[in-house]
Amino acid sequence: MKERMVRVEAASKSYDVIVGAGLLARLGVLVRPVAGRARKVLVIHDADLPPALVSSCSLSLTEAELVPVLEPLKASESNKSLAQVERLLGRAASAKLDRRDIVVALGGGIVGDVAGFVAATFKRGLRVIQCPTTLLAMVDASVGGKTGVNLLHEGNLLKNYVGSFHQPELVIASVDALDSLPARQFRAGLAECIKHAMISADWGNLDLWDWTSGAIGPILGRVPETLAELVARNVAVKAAVVGSDERELDESGGRALLNLGHTFAHAIETLPQLSPDGDPAHAPLLHGEAVALGLRAACSTAVALGLLDDAEAVCVRNLLEEAGLPVEVRQLPPVDRILDRMASDKKSLAGSMRLVLPTGRGKARVVRSPEPKAVIRGIESISVH
Repeated sequence: MKERMVRVEAASKSYDVIVGAGLLARLGVLVRPVAGRARKVLVIHDADLPPALVSSCSLSLTEAELVPVLEPLKASESNKSLAQVERLLGRAASAKLDRRDIVVALGGGIVGDVAGFVAATFKRGLRVIQCPTTLLAMVDASVGGKTGVNLLHEGNLLKNYVGSFHQPELVIASVDALDSLPARQFRAGLAECIKHAMISADWGNLDLWDWTSGAIGPILGRVPETLAELVARNVAVKAAVVGSDERELDESGGRALLNLGHTFAHAIETLPQLSPDGDPAHAPLLHGEAVALGLRAACSTAVALGLLDDAEAVCVRNLLEEAGLPVEVRQLPPVDRILDRMASDKKSLAGSMRLVLPTGRGKARVVRSPEPKAVIRGIESISVH
């Protein structure tokens, strides 16, 4: 497979995203050119990754004359915490990493966020290389420099309340790592792909929606070339957004548009009783599942506000369903509780809710203080009683 390269031109740092197959077996070769005087590499990896994959990465680093320090992290929202960051910082200190050394994040979005934050804070900053192994992390979480953890406050788990911007040195997306990804995790990653397609026209990719909807069969079949194109196309959209507004300072658009569906999603994602199919054994929701529900709720809200044609909202629902993602959920708490959780979202400004809402094929906008009745309509559209 021919490797694809996407350049991210952020204000603070520019770097490459390499997309291909068999890349993690060559990790040392790919890391060595950017390693400089590094001697040690703290590899924070998902504890559930196949041991052979972790061993292959470790051997490759050793062959590149780097010393791998392996540290597992069980990927869960409860482990995306300051306590785990402290543990990992202690591991870095015990291994005597210095400021020339590197952190490698090997896993999905939670691992990437935590490892990135460890890199950002240990000795005031080490370089980090993101090696995503889930679709969601490849197309979204590994690119853009957002790192951090959740905050447990007054009994509520507040999503991504603690963190920093810390751009990676390099991103390595090896699509063969998706071969072992459980089907549910794989489908969850498609929610972020659909989100990118819903904003892509504003970022120079006019055909991403049509391409994604047309390729959904080969995508679900995990055809390697199709997956590589899917990842590269989505990373290109993310790179364009990050390049225009790295730190999400543009209140009217920019990077905030990447939050399409996420204010709804964050309000329900950490509710322990929710599952994508009503089976308690499958609770809680995965991030991508919550985003899928958030996308549908955002569409319904936009229709209620007159910003989006109902036919377009139906197209979004249909594509979510084709991707095997939930579009409704049982056991939602009362609407007023969800509204309260949405109002406390970190993207709110001066106590005012901000929603990113779709306005047409591939287009979206930020709406500040949306009409409450329209937001309630959005919540009700995903609720099954």
